[in-house]
Amino acid sequence: MARTDFKDYYQILGVSKNATDAEIRQAFRRLARKYHPDLNPGDKEAEARFKEINEAHEVLSDPEKRRKYDQFGQYWQQASAAGAGGFNVNVGDFGADFSQFANFEDFINELLGRFATGTTTGRTRSWSSVGFDTAGFGGTDVEAEVQISFQEAFQGCQKSFAIGNEQVTVRIPAGIKPGTKLRLRGKGQYNPYTQQRGDVYLTVQVAPHPLFRFEDDQLVIDLPITPDEAALGAQVTVPTPSGNVVVNVPAGTRSGQSLRLRGKGWPSSGGSAGDLLAKVQIVPPKSLSAQEKELYEKLRSLRTFNPRSHWPV
Repeated sequence: MARTDFKDYYQILGVSKNATDAEIRQAFRRLARKYHPDLNPGDKEAEARFKEINEAHEVLSDPEKRRKYDQFGQYWQQASAAGAGGFNVNVGDFGADFSQFANFEDFINELLGRFATGTTTGRTRSWSSVGFDTAGFGGTDVEAEVQISFQEAFQGCQKSFAIGNEQVTVRIPAGIKPGTKLRLRGKGQYNPYTQQRGDVYLTVQVAPHPLFRFEDDQLVIDLPITPDEAALGAQVTVPTPSGNVVVNVPAGTRSGQSLRLRGKGWPSSGGSAGDLLAKVQIVPPKSLSAQEKELYEKLRSLRTFNPRSHWPV
């Protein structure tokens, strides 16, 4: 079965396979100026073309990526990963036509079949002469994603999902951070040659919460307060992942100031909870009653504080 999504990066940039780095760079700049989205607003075709140009340049401008791309074609990324596990075959020696394979696994199976018979497109090879490291070549690793809710990430949970025909259950520990990868050993794809299975690398995505967010590794919540609460101080009820708490807002609190709620943040791997930062936002009322307006005007006439007194104006 022929692969139909192969991208010829040389053709995309309009250069030959023997193009120098300077020729590749020059072609990229010329095409990028032509198809840049800022110069083609609303043109989806130009936007898609620009992404292809960027992708081609990223690979061909990197000597190591270009070498792998020239050697393995559209499978250069997968072949690189397999090489890290001991797959040391120079497939160029076998005259492999990558376009005939639907995916990298089909190519591997075909290649292993050639090894089993000791032949490669009319040429005989022994096991040792081609550098095939059988000890390091196991199953095929798989990458997958699972999305959980904010509360599931906070408390920990179990999730079940299908890998091929198998149902897999994974325990997700409490306090897992968005983007964390879990390794499930022996749950990847089966390699018929070694009769081993690879691993699954499961990326955990945490659904956004309407109140809480992460800034680096710090859990943060915005704390809106009124101008009078900021000036006079107040006691404010603040939600945390483990329940509501009452927080003292000191008099004279500024907008952007952070109040630290110790032990009310995200669980650590040791089980203890970190801190929650409440970032103060002073929010003026959008509308005023007649009495409120009168009092604000009186306050303005009596006010002695000028926050811009240090300006040279």
